[in-house]
Amino acid sequence: MEWLTQINSRLSRWGMYVAVAGLLGIVAVVVGSVIWRYILNDAPAWSEQVALLLVINVAMFGGAAGVRDEGHIGMESLVGLAPKNVQFWVGNIVGFFSIVFGIALAWGCSMMAISVWSNAIPTLGISEAWRYIPCVISGVLIILFSIEHLIAMFSDKEVVPSWH
Repeated sequence: MEWLTQINSRLSRWGMYVAVAGLLGIVAVVVGSVIWRYILNDAPAWSEQVALLLVINVAMFGGAAGVRDEGHIGMESLVGLAPKNVQFWVGNIVGFFSIVFGIALAWGCSMMAISVWSNAIPTLGISEAWRYIPCVISGVLIILFSIEHLIAMFSDKEVVPSWH
C-alpha cells in the first residue's frame, strides 16, 4: 500500500499543478483576448478554443485530485451519524462506484478520442482528440485513487491528503 500511496500522492499533486496552470492560462487567454478585441480591435480566432481546452484540463485534473483528497461532494454529516460498520460499507460502495465512474470516463473518452483523431480543431490545427485526452487520464487517476481509498478502508488506515 505504501508504494501506491507515494505514487498516488505525486500523481494527485501533479494533477493539481496542471489544474492550477490551466486556471492561470485561462486568465491569461481571456485577458489577452479582451485586450486584443477592445483595445487593439483585432480578436484572435484561437482564444476561445484554447480557453475551452484549458477549462477541460482544470475540471478533469482538479476533479481527480479532489477524489484523492476526498474533496468530492458527499453526505458526510449523515454518514457520520451512522454506526462504524455502516460507515465502512457506505465508504466501500462509494469507492466501488467511483471506480466504475473512472472506468466509464476513461473508456468512453478514449473511444471518443479515437473516433475524432483525424478531425482538427479549426482555429488551432490540432486534433479534436485533445479535448478527450485529459478526461481519459483523469479517469485512470480516479480509478487509482479510489483503489487506494478502498485498500485504506480495508486495512483500517487513512489516506493522507496530497496537500498536508
